[in-house]
Order: sequence, then structure tokens, then C-alpha cells
Amino acid sequence: MTGAEALVRMLEAHKVSHIFGLCGDTTLPFYDAMARLDHSITHVLTRDERHAGYMADGYARVTGRPGVCEGPSGGGATYILPALVEANESSVPVLAITSDVSTRSRGRYPLTELDQVSLFRPVTKWNASLDDATRLPAQVRAAFRAMTTGRPGSAHLALPFDTQKNAVDGAEIWADDRHASYPADRPGAVEADIERAADALVEARRAVAICGGGVVISGAEPALAWLARLIDLPVATTVSGQGAIAETDPHAVGVVGSNGGVASTRAVVEEADLVLFIGCRAGSVTTERWRVPGPGVRVIHIDSDSEVIGANFPTDVAIAADAASALKALGDAIEARGVAVSHGGEARAKAAWALKLRNFLPLARSPELPIKPERVIETLSRLLDDDAVVVADPGTPCPYFSAHYRWRMPGRQFITNRAHGALGYALAASMGAHLGRPSVKTVAVMGDGSFGFCCGELETIVRYKMPITSIVFSNATFGWIKAGQKTGFGGRFHNVDFNRTDHAAVAAAFGVKSWRVEDPDKLEGVLREALAHDGPTLVDIIAQPLNDAEAPVSEWVA
Repeated sequence: MTGAEALVRMLEAHKVSHIFGLCGDTTLPFYDAMARLDHSITHVLTRDERHAGYMADGYARVTGRPGVCEGPSGGGATYILPALVEANESSVPVLAITSDVSTRSRGRYPLTELDQVSLFRPVTKWNASLDDATRLPAQVRAAFRAMTTGRPGSAHLALPFDTQKNAVDGAEIWADDRHASYPADRPGAVEADIERAADALVEARRAVAICGGGVVISGAEPALAWLARLIDLPVATTVSGQGAIAETDPHAVGVVGSNGGVASTRAVVEEADLVLFIGCRAGSVTTERWRVPGPGVRVIHIDSDSEVIGANFPTDVAIAADAASALKALGDAIEARGVAVSHGGEARAKAAWALKLRNFLPLARSPELPIKPERVIETLSRLLDDDAVVVADPGTPCPYFSAHYRWRMPGRQFITNRAHGALGYALAASMGAHLGRPSVKTVAVMGDGSFGFCCGELETIVRYKMPITSIVFSNATFGWIKAGQKTGFGGRFHNVDFNRTDHAAVAAAFGVKSWRVEDPDKLEGVLREALAHDGPTLVDIIAQPLNDAEAPVSEWVA
């Protein structure tokens, strides 16, 4: 068995069903093995390596299994790197395999030579070069083990050309089934910490939970909902934490923080006497640049990554554990006390939503031109099924969906790249999400700045006949930056505007059924038709830019 053949078998042993990637000369043996062998893996050919990584990211988020992407040496390795940065910081297991020059060629100036291990070391959880073919199976197992245990993250394997041709012992082809999904190992909480947290929640009067993406990754939604009912606890989320609780749940407050939070949700946190952070890093956006919670407010912090706990706030109780097991234990401990506890969660959440809706609905029903983003959100929320997956780029889409699209189911229905916020993420991630969850409708939402980063992948969507609907907020500016220049730099706009593009025409040239909408009265009809079409569609909406809007953003530089 060759190294290339062994890699195919090791991926198959780890139950990998899809690989996203782009061909290159140093990858020829691996591609040949994929072509010759009888296996169960589908290879999705992308148009660049960055988007291959984003597809693997979206796939991993909706399936609960590691995503796998691949690319060639040199430029391919540098292009795939941004996806690993995002995945690692978002606790998403993505494995990137980048082929490399032969080990015997190193130092002799071969084309595309690059120290891949050094390049990927700062941005991955685990990283190695497969220089010895006999060690290839063990190193692949190590990569999957690292990605899926503890706090999940990304991994990288460099695959030299000669390793792909060298011999591997077939007896080494095996995998630990635990590492085919994540989180693979769930650290339990220390009982004394759970007891202290239970005491604190019983003693407090106006506590609030703030949930990050770790709750969804852990599958802790049922335990969280039970705890909220048990002590009438209001539950807020970060942007990444949306899905921790259905936002139609009577205890759900919605998103808090400077992106997606509004005055009424912010007030729920500001008035709290205890904040329970769950699967959340308590970073700059969530805490309004570390100002909320304020001094003297007690803090309980649950996270699988012990380094996160106590990094930003004095912490009364630190629980380094899996969110699902910790919340279940916490609920059991409070129930065992046999005392009635209420933090006014239903009333506080209801009041927050009422004020938010009072401000939102007039904008959502506005007939003004250009079309207000609120109107797009309100229309989509009526047209999409509860289980639809929405993938949003940063910029215009993220704050509006975070604040105003009310998710009716718990779980991973909303995906956005909150760790580093690279433009051009949504289109590719939606493709991975669709392949991971093909039975539901998937919608990719982006600004026109983002469209320019990713439109080449429209060809990929057409080639694979993916029934994804893409929505472009078209306003001919990098709106987030322009809004920051307006509010923080005296309106001195510099190099943030660009020419308007007919995105519908561009998409049509790739074979995507497309519309352009300028009249708000025509918006619903077009969206309804686009969502119902059985192939790829795109709707180009001439929309109000962020710098002119009443966007749910309290600070443009977080």
C-alpha cells in the first residue's frame, strides 16, 4: 500500500464522506489513489483553496463531524490557511491536507518549497509533516484525536510527494471511532465547583446566562432549557451562541453585545447581579469591550477550555467542563436543594423582545428606498422553514440576522465566522452546510464587498446543482468600515466606496437563476420564487448601507 492509498483508507476509517479541495501537481499521487480505489468519499472540486476550507468548516458545523479540505503545495498552502485560522478560533475541527515537495528535494530550491509546518503552527491546534510513510496512519489518528478532544480545533498535515509513493503497512490502517465526531471526550465538572455554582444561583436574584458557541458544539441545548425553566433564568447568547436556545422560548433574551445586541437586551445584562458564562470566551464584542458585566457582579464561567475562564473577569466559580454535562449537574444540584428560585427570566425576556420589536417593525415595514435590511430579515423570517440554515458573512448581514431573525429551533441553524470575520465566507460555508444537511433549505447572505471575494464559487454551486439561495445586500461600499469612519472619525470617508456591480448578471453568467430587486414591494415575491426554485439562485437587493442605517451595532471597532 502506498502512502497516498493509505491516506484515503485512513480518512475512510474515520468516516469521512466529503473532501473539499483543488488539484495541484504535488497532489497527483493522492488524486490517482482517489480515482483508482473503491471508497465512500466524495471529492468536491472547488475554485480556490480558501473556499475549500470554508466548505469544510460549514460541513463540520452542521454535521458534528470533522471537515476535511486539501490543496497543493506553495500557493495552495497559503490560500487554505485563512480557513484554518477561523475554524481553530471557532472550535471547529477542520483538517487541511496540503501536499508538498519531496523530502529529498528540500533545500535545493524546488518549485513551491515552503516550510509548511512553521506556517501552520500558530493557527492550528495540531500540525505535522508526514515525512515518514510508515508513520502516516499514526499521525492521521493523532490529527483526528487532537481536533475532536478537549476544545475542538483545526489540524494540518503536510503530505510530501515521496511519502505519497512510499510503502505503508496495511495492518496500520485503523481508527478510533470516538474521533470521527466531536466533541469526542467530555470532561466532567468537579462536584465541589457545581455545588458552589448552585449556591450562587440560589442566592442571586437577577442572574442571566450568556451562552457562546460551546453550548451548541456540546449539544447542551436540552440541559440549558431545563435549567432556565428550573430557576426562571433569562438566557442571552453571543452571535456564535445562537441556537443555544430557541429564541421563541419564553426565557430567551436574544443576542447581547456590541454586534447584534440592542438597548433592551443590553439592559438585561446590565441589571444582573450574577452572570453565568457558558461555552463563551467573554470577549470584546460580547461584553461591550469588557464593560459588561460591571464591577462587583458575580461571575460563574463554564467552558471546556480552562484557559478561557477568568481571562477577562474575576470569577467566583470556575467550571472547566463540557457544557452539557456541567449544566445537567448544575440543574440536578439546584433541584436537590428543594427551594423555589426565580430570576424573573420570562418577564425580563418578554420585556426585552417587546421593546426590540417596537423599534424593529416600523423599519421592517418601511417602503423607503433603498430597501432597508430590516425588511429583508422580516420577509425571510416569514418565508423560511424553521429548520432552514442561514450562513451570513460579516458586514451588513451579521448584525441584522443576529438581532432580528428570531430562530424558532435550538441547534445549529445560523452560521457566521465570528472569530476573524473574513469576507467571502458565507457562500462557501453554505455549500459545505448544504452537503452536510441536504434535506433543508440553505441560504447564503453577503454584502457586495463579500461577493467580490467569492463569486468564483458560483461555478461550483452550478456544477454540483446545489439548491442554495444567495442574497446580496448591494450598496457599493464596505459598509462596516464606512460606518466606523462616520461615527468614530468625523465622517472622513476614505477609500471605502466602489462601483456598483450587477450581481444578478454576474451570477447569471455562471448559470445561476438570478434577480435584482430595487422596489421593496417586489421583494417578497422575488424571494419566494428564489427559495422555491430547485437549483441555485441569487437575489441582488439594492439595500441601505450600514453607515445610513439604524444598525444593531453599538461600537464599530470592538
